[in-house]
Amino acid sequence: MKTPVSTYRLQIRPGFTLGDAAELTGYLRSLGVDWVYVSPILTAEEGSLHGYDVTDPSSIDAARGGPEGLAALAAAARKNGLGVLVDIVPNHMGVASPPQNAWWWSLLKEGRASRYSEAFDVDWDAAGGRIRIPVLGSDDDLDQLEIDDGELRYYEHRFPLAEGSHTPGDSPREVHARQHYELVGWRRADAELNYRRFFAVSTLAGVRVEVPWVFEETHAEISRWFRDGLADGLRVDHPDGLADPAGYLARLKQAAGGAYVLVEKILEPGEELPETFDCEGTTGYDALADVDRLFIDPDAGPQLDALDARLRGQAAPPDYQEMIHGTKRRITDGILRSEILRLARRIPDTPELPRSAVADALAETIAAFPVYRTYLPHGKDILVEAVEDAGRARPDLEPVLRQLLPILLDAGEEPGRRFQQTSGMVMAKGVEDTAFFRYTRLGTLTEVGADPTEFSVAPAEFHTRMARRQSRLPLSMTTLTTHDTKRSEDTRARISVISEAVPEWAAFLDRVQELAPIPDGPFAALLWQAIAGAWPASRERLQAFALKAAREAGNSTNWTDPDTAFEAEVAAAVDAAFDVPEVAALLAGFVAELEPYGWSNSLSAKLVQLTMPGVPDVYQGTEFRDGSLTDPDNRRPVDFAARAAALERLDGGERPASFTDEDTKLLVVSRALRLRRDRPELFGGYRPLAAAGAAADHVIAFDRGADGGGAVTVATRLPKRLELDGGWRDTVIELPAGYTDELTGRAHPAGAAAVGQLLADYPVALLVPAR
Repeated sequence: MKTPVSTYRLQIRPGFTLGDAAELTGYLRSLGVDWVYVSPILTAEEGSLHGYDVTDPSSIDAARGGPEGLAALAAAARKNGLGVLVDIVPNHMGVASPPQNAWWWSLLKEGRASRYSEAFDVDWDAAGGRIRIPVLGSDDDLDQLEIDDGELRYYEHRFPLAEGSHTPGDSPREVHARQHYELVGWRRADAELNYRRFFAVSTLAGVRVEVPWVFEETHAEISRWFRDGLADGLRVDHPDGLADPAGYLARLKQAAGGAYVLVEKILEPGEELPETFDCEGTTGYDALADVDRLFIDPDAGPQLDALDARLRGQAAPPDYQEMIHGTKRRITDGILRSEILRLARRIPDTPELPRSAVADALAETIAAFPVYRTYLPHGKDILVEAVEDAGRARPDLEPVLRQLLPILLDAGEEPGRRFQQTSGMVMAKGVEDTAFFRYTRLGTLTEVGADPTEFSVAPAEFHTRMARRQSRLPLSMTTLTTHDTKRSEDTRARISVISEAVPEWAAFLDRVQELAPIPDGPFAALLWQAIAGAWPASRERLQAFALKAAREAGNSTNWTDPDTAFEAEVAAAVDAAFDVPEVAALLAGFVAELEPYGWSNSLSAKLVQLTMPGVPDVYQGTEFRDGSLTDPDNRRPVDFAARAAALERLDGGERPASFTDEDTKLLVVSRALRLRRDRPELFGGYRPLAAAGAAADHVIAFDRGADGGGAVTVATRLPKRLELDGGWRDTVIELPAGYTDELTGRAHPAGAAAVGQLLADYPVALLVPAR
């Protein structure tokens, strides 16, 4: 099996095609990248910028470059010594535009008689043999239906007509009543939908890849890439949505000829991948959480808790477990009620298991789940414990829960399988997409895949986790930014400085709330952290983030019933950063206070991520500082020409005048990537390097050699506090041999090395044994 040393993620879209990616391979080679890693490339909804809404799994999207584009990318990659990793989407298909999806069109036209009725996960009996499509503004809009060119039309939406269902003179309502589908008001999706979706996105319909022919037809084109030498590995999107992830991965490995496979899987603290998963690891959110927490001051927790409590007008900060229980119940009783009710319909309706109580018990169990899902028998104890916790929280449901448990533990039957598919949906929507916008004491902590109750990670604990990663998942990806992160790595790095400047943060927030008030204190904290972390940013970008974040939080406004008055106040606060001189000056001053320490965090976190155990990924453009926020902000076009020109300057001998210069991060990224690719023998193990002296706690250092003598990373943590405490002073690291710093070219002899000299130019050093 061919494996990557590092990867570089590119967002392939109509404006940046596979052909464009091919032209970029020379730059990626110069940067030090080992594999190019591309977003989904199968044919998707017209105009899709992300490609996760695949409409035809049998072809490469012409708008993304088509098969010729992939061939060009593969050829250019081979010429430059790069591998190719491709993102695939097995869980669902895009159905927003039925004419674009032949499978969905057939399903709507022929209903249960369609060959594809087995491919989509539809509960036909729940709606009288029809599939409900929540596309109408309201059910009254049936009067807006038209028959045109042999199709049923609702404004721009087009639907097929079943054979023999339309005769001249029939009204559109009459024709609609004869179809295998029922167009309903969009609000009915929450509780009445009868097909499985991706989370609560009704335009992404779940696909049953556990059916052999469905797997074969959805993966025939993917298999061809490996037969024809066009791809070297796969990233699997959202395996938790599948009925049988382990079985799927086994089939995928075989179809791809044993190629390198990663899964987009969020691991909660202490959770590990099931041994039955035939893959090399995850896409790295677990690594992201570990790295971020190295750069957060553990002493700030109580201070930020007190500020958070004050913003909420409470005596104490919220209990996070209570919060996520509430947000998950909000999801089970709201936008994913359809999924809970469908699961309940699979349980026999008896006096001991009445359907309403069963639905409540299922929701309560899922709300008590500490992880995304089980993979029975893996995770059996977690399910048992969740049922017990649900019974303690709701004694009235305990008898029902007791009888439900053996049913849910049986993964061989539909209720047990479907429960596992459903729990992850609720976790994602209730925690990542709701609670993470409510639990706002420090934005760094609420990143995808993280547990915000783990406030900080000490160096000793970090070393323990890295040694475990090296021994168990050395080929798992590490990352700091992805297309899904809510804040980019550099935005978070600056926000993390707040943990070292809580009084300054509290004073800034109090004053800005006086000048541009937002009547939701916790949300104001979230918003101004994001603005400070991303600054400078355009008004348009910040307004888009503020609106999305406020609606995701769902406290003062939401997506379905927006509070226009609250949203106007939020928009006014964002505008104040540009239009009110006192607010602009206040923001500029606060950002200036954070800036040098944020840069130190950015460079330190990046070097740690690039050199720690695992396969490091660089998200497009982040070799420069990137102050992005949640999607689509983090998927903006990248100026690769500027990066290539800067790399040429560095390679020509020019060095950044200050560690806060834009090119400094590019220097760190390029030298670390090149070293990993060109000197793999320096990265075969993991050994902590201890510092001694007054500022020892501010150093994170490790040796990547199999038996010592490998590449050595030295990085700074808690830089503001370090400065306040008097700097490095007598702090030293014992170097077992002579080394040269890849970043500065400076030589360091064996023995006690003064950290102040090692880090005289930059807050990081990348040391290589002298030859």
